[in-house]
Parts: sequence; C-alpha cells; structure tokens
Amino acid sequence: MAGRALKPVGAPTRGTTNPNRLRRVDRWLASDPAVTRLLRRADEPLVVDLGYGASPVTTVEMARWLRSVRRDVRVLGLEIDAERVAVAQTRVDKPWLDFRRGGFELAGTRPVLVRAFNVLRQYDEAEVPGAWSLMLDAMAPGGLLVEGTCDEIGRLSTWVAVGHDGPRTLTLSVHLGSLERPSTVAERLPKALIHRNVPGERVHELLSALDVCWATAAPHQNFGVRARWTHTVHLLTGRGWPVLNRPSRWRLGELTVPWSAVAPRNSPVQRRSVTP
Repeated sequence: MAGRALKPVGAPTRGTTNPNRLRRVDRWLASDPAVTRLLRRADEPLVVDLGYGASPVTTVEMARWLRSVRRDVRVLGLEIDAERVAVAQTRVDKPWLDFRRGGFELAGTRPVLVRAFNVLRQYDEAEVPGAWSLMLDAMAPGGLLVEGTCDEIGRLSTWVAVGHDGPRTLTLSVHLGSLERPSTVAERLPKALIHRNVPGERVHELLSALDVCWATAAPHQNFGVRARWTHTVHLLTGRGWPVLNRPSRWRLGELTVPWSAVAPRNSPVQRRSVTP
C-alpha cells in the first residue's frame, strides 16, 4: 500500500467510535450493486477508511464485510492523529489491513473506494465541496466516495455516494425498532444537507413526506415495524419520490434516492470543482 509521503490535510475528529457503529453502511457497501461491481472489477482493490477514530474497530469490521465481496480487498485506515495510528498499528495482524497517518489527500494512495464517516461534521457546509474534491482527485479513476454521518450507536445513519461526476445518491438507514418518526434522522444528515432541513429545501420536503407516510402507515404496525416502514416507502413512491432501492432493502430500514431529489438549492455542494 505504498504511496507518496504527503502532509495530512484536515483536522482531527473527536475520535468517538463503538463496535458495530457503522454496520449499516458496512452492510450497504457489501451489497450495493455499484459498489460490489466496482470492487470486483478493480485491478487494485484498495479501500480507504478515513477518520476511523480512537479505535480501529470499525475499520476492521468494514474489512470483514468487504472481504465477503472480494477476498483480496485491501483496507487502509487513515487518521490525522498520530497517537491513534500508533494504537491501531499494534492491532494489525492481517496482511490486507494497515493503518497510516493521512487526511483528505489520502496519504498518496489511489483507492477505488473511500468511506469517510463522521469526518465532515466539524466543518462548514462551504468546505464540503473542497473536501470531496481532494479525496476524489486522489482516488483511482471511476472510484467512489461514501461520505456520511451516524449516531453514537449506529441506529441513525445517512450517507452520500459521490463519484467524479458529483454526488449521486443519498441513503437513509434507521433502526426501525426504535424509530419514533423518520424525520428523527435529520440530526444525522451529512454536512452537505444537515443545515438544509428547513422549509423550501428538498431534503426537508422528503423528511416531511416520510413523516406523513409513516403516520398514514400506522395500521401496518400490527404486522410489525418492517411492514409499516415498507408501506411507508410505497406511499412515498406514490407521491412521486424516486426511490431507487428495492423492498428487500426497505425492510432493513433503508431508503435511497437520487441526489437530485434532495440537492440543496443555491449551494456550492453541487459544484465539486471548488477546492480549499
């Protein structure tokens, strides 16, 4: 996993992490057709987990999920904090897993896939396009960035899939058994959207529509919360929302829509050419 020695770009995160915190995005990465196709076709299947935190546990978990897709996947965890890297390196016991100091420049590597979770929460919205650009410009052609946010125990999670052509999709993933209403996920929207959950913005319209559909689907709770959520998404599609994933994914508490359906109005996030 050798790469050019570059000065890390970015700021250290709080480092908060927990086992299985990112299991929702892990599961999606190991099953989404675009991601699995990318990994299987790559000449060098290198994946970067950026900003893994004080413990490398979620990087190790991601590696296990992705190796179910392709056994020779190599995973590199990057952290700006040198002490965190030192701790992680003492736990490396697999040839396909490594940890190194690095930031948005990806430590000179050329991965086909980057996961950056809970990294951009501390930044301003205006800084998002630049961070995306730095990562994408460092990646292999055709690579994919998955950037998102989740709560401390992984029950509320959202992420954006970003390619070299710009943001493509938004996925919401929630623990249905503890869900009061869908809009609760608003507090864990990616930085590009979290301040846009206000009237007049598309993501606010989506979450508001979800809440209405969830309330309408309440009678289906008698058949279980998964049945209620599935009917909620069916109602949402009936309102014209372009839901992309299938009912088998809905039953997991997932919902994916095109980025165009939730893109902020009058925002630089649409233009990934902006650099810091």
